[in-house]
Amino acid sequence: MRKQNGSGGTEGGLLMFGVGLGLSALAVYLFFDSVRVTTGFGVVGRMLKAAGRGGGWMETTSTGLLFVPFLLATIALFYDASKRWAWWLLYLSLGLLAVEVLSRVRFVMDAKLTHLLLLFVLFGAGVGLMLRSYRDQQNTPDEPPANPGDKANPAEAVSRQDDAARTTSTESTSSKSPTDSQKPASPQ
Repeated sequence: MRKQNGSGGTEGGLLMFGVGLGLSALAVYLFFDSVRVTTGFGVVGRMLKAAGRGGGWMETTSTGLLFVPFLLATIALFYDASKRWAWWLLYLSLGLLAVEVLSRVRFVMDAKLTHLLLLFVLFGAGVGLMLRSYRDQQNTPDEPPANPGDKANPAEAVSRQDDAARTTSTESTSSKSPTDSQKPASPQ
């Protein structure tokens, strides 16, 4: 059974993964910390404002108008809970209220450019370190090869292996079909 020491089953890299995760988490936290949440017009509010050509009273009554079907459904259900239309009206009004509240949420980024660049660098460095931690730390390209005879360029090593294979195949074919100089002399 193979021992798994680091992240992704490679040797080492667990500390590097932890540092990368910490940097990325810090960048995400600082990003969310610099985003401010405000409210604005919702879906129904924008429709009513467009219909009223921008009257100030339309913004305050848009959500209030959505409570009218909710109020009617609640009255009908307390009067007789077996009415299907009242249940559908209640579900519809709750859905419209949820859409209106969620559509009013606005996100505003409130950060200086230098802070934003720092966030990108932190996040990129963190993700890069996490990905690098999955590499096998013992076989990095900076280390010398284990066999001292393989110090040459890997492409040269491959070409040497090809030359050796061609030499071996040439010797095997020459032993099968001897040349004229190697043929035994015929008796005269």
